[in-house]
Formats: sequence, C-alpha cells, structure tokens
Amino acid sequence: MKFATVTKSLVVGLALTLASSAFAASKANLTLNNPTSINGTSLKAGEYKLLWDGSGPNVEVSIVQGKKVIAKVPAKVVDLNQSSANDAALLKQNTDGTTTLAGARFQGKKFALELGEASDGMQAGSSK
Repeated sequence: MKFATVTKSLVVGLALTLASSAFAASKANLTLNNPTSINGTSLKAGEYKLLWDGSGPNVEVSIVQGKKVIAKVPAKVVDLNQSSANDAALLKQNTDGTTTLAGARFQGKKFALELGEASDGMQAGSSK
C-alpha cells in the first residue's frame, strides 16, 4: 500500500512538472556583430538574450543585455523545414544604409523568430 502511494505521488509530481514546463519561458542567445535597430530602438554590437513565453505563433520577445531589458517586440515563431546549422541574427538592409534586426535562427532548432516590423517573411539574410 505504501508503494502505491509513493508511485501515485511521483506520477502527480511528474505531471505537474511537465505541465509547467510546457508554459515555461523560452530563451536564446543572440550575438550582434554590428549596431542595428529594432522598432526604433538602437542595439549596440554585443551579446543579448531573447526571452519569450509560449510556442507561438505570436509571442512578445524581450531583448535583454545583462539584466536590462533593451526592447520588447512582437514576434512570430516560424517553423523551419530543417534545423538551423548555426545561430544567426537576420538583418534587413534599409534604404538609408542602416540595418534592422528582422529575425533570429538558433542552432539545432527547427524554428525561427520573425521580429518586430519585419513580419513580411524571413527573406533578408535568410538561408532558406
């Protein structure tokens, strides 16, 4: 009888753990080699974290450097046909010579993020 109670507790605990992980925030690292912008916010070259809740398709992404949230932008989670070979910041070249962060891909993942105003497809810098 004691074994059945322990087993039942383990099953309930495992179910709660799996349920909470399904709604856990997702995160990824992003390296920018050059200054760029996103929705009017300037991003310096450097290391950033992208944080978002849910699996999509529409999410809000926080772009974080250190402990500071630099920007929050709307994004779409896009399924890819195959896993990305590497992490990549997808940049859109603007007519004035500046660049805008349009999306991100993540090594070994079969999804990408389309960020901010660049929701018209992952064409710029894309290796689709």
